[in-house]
Amino acid sequence: MDHSDVLRWVDAYERAWRTPGTDGLGEIFATGASYLQGPYEEPVVGLPAIAAMWEAERAGPDEAFDLSREVVAVDGDTAVVRVEVRYGPPLSERWRDMWVLRFAGDGRCAWFEEWPIAPGHH
Repeated sequence: MDHSDVLRWVDAYERAWRTPGTDGLGEIFATGASYLQGPYEEPVVGLPAIAAMWEAERAGPDEAFDLSREVVAVDGDTAVVRVEVRYGPPLSERWRDMWVLRFAGDGRCAWFEEWPIAPGHH
């Protein structure tokens, strides 16, 4: 993986989040991927479990938000990305996350670890 591969993956993640249903998850996550919603959370493992979590967590594919991203580091199959998400308008929430991503050989994510922080939630 390189910087541009990681940016393309994050863009595909955002497209999947904005798309109805969860059929596209198999294009960005490996079949047995692990997804941690926080550094101390139990991982959600496997595409069916990740799909169920996505549907439970998002307001819907049409929820209003802006996402900005910056690749902080890439080392082999591992990347760190700083993500800022602003929900609205009107602005109702703001989150800054660090994503630790580990990729399988085919470019799909095998390990997703999110470190989410919102103002006032330390």
